[in-house]
Amino acid sequence: MHTIPITTDSAASWDWPLQHHDGVVKVTNTSEKFEVGLDAGFFGPSDIDVKVNGLEIIIHLRHEDRQTEYGVVNREIHRTYKLPDDVDPSTVKSHLNSAGVLTITAKKL
Repeated sequence: MHTIPITTDSAASWDWPLQHHDGVVKVTNTSEKFEVGLDAGFFGPSDIDVKVNGLEIIIHLRHEDRQTEYGVVNREIHRTYKLPDDVDPSTVKSHLNSAGVLTITAKKL
């Protein structure tokens, strides 16, 4: 086996899935709440783990290998968000809607 080099037009422009108003991730920070919404369409509820560690939200999405007509697919995403200092970490809640959008919210103090 040998490694195939990756060529690109602009390595600096490749940030997915970081926030660039591309519909993948949306972060809202108002005086009432802090909210993260992200596209989790390839994952089911049992594939998603959301934890709070101090003032961080840790999101882990992973599904087992899935056979397709072309081979095996697996996906795994780790994301960590720092909660603003005025957020109550005990109020963090997560919800996966039928469109595959995972929304994590926390109330402000």
